Amino acid sequence: MPDHLFNIDDQVVVITGALGQLGRQFSRTLLERGARVAALDLPEALATAPEQLGEWHTHERLMLLSADVVQRDSLQKALQRIEAQWGAPTGLVNNAALDSPPNAPANENGPFEDYPEESWDKVMAVNTKGPFLCCQVFGQAMAQAGRGCIINIASIYGLVSPDQRLYEYRRQQGAAFYKPVAYSASKSALFNLTRYLATYWASCGVRVNTLTFAGVFNHQDEQFLQNYLARVPLGRMARPDEYNGAVVFLLSPAAAYITGANIVLDGGWTAW
Repeated sequence: MPDHLFNIDDQVVVITGALGQLGRQFSRTLLERGARVAALDLPEALATAPEQLGEWHTHERLMLLSADVVQRDSLQKALQRIEAQWGAPTGLVNNAALDSPPNAPANENGPFEDYPEESWDKVMAVNTKGPFLCCQVFGQAMAQAGRGCIINIASIYGLVSPDQRLYEYRRQQGAAFYKPVAYSASKSALFNLTRYLATYWASCGVRVNTLTFAGVFNHQDEQFLQNYLARVPLGRMARPDEYNGAVVFLLSPAAAYITGANIVLDGGWTAW
């Protein structure tokens, strides 16, 4: 049984992108610590729940919900199901996001001048409009209930510019490769969404904070890893499970006086 300070027993936590690399970590961790988890994701992702969540995928404290974060009606239907079974949510983790991985189509990772408008729209919709809509739908329910915690998942590339030198080796190999602009712009928007809502809902007992993460190891190519690790004081990328504690902390009574804050977990990336 977790001690009272970090106790999240029986909290009702909505997680978007719940079956992704980090989302499934958050889902399992919160379930292990006694929370009820409403796991939102697209149908194709939810189909992987047995593989991603193991024995937890059929647990009574897990509700798998098909929802699209850029469709308000979809989110409203998810809220109705949550409230019917568990009551109003007490937590929201805005985790769903789009990025352009190194193996994305060339036009996704090309020069800024040629970055596709449709790519900008798609990334901004999921990464910025998505948290906005989720806060409107689930945050409003929390505010009406007079308590709650919202966690917006940001990135070091929203806090500082991507270091394009990491990808110089790709350009030397003949690829016009740059980390795209939309991910950075979309993630930076979350800092002021957090601050705005932290002040807007403070009198309603809803706390709103941002967690800013650095890169997570996922078998990236060796040259990229070498370049990336040279920029990190701790000398490594994060393990997928190393952000779980911060999520538990912000949801717990231990963080009762924290709102409008940005907690950076980056191995020291932004320290130099």
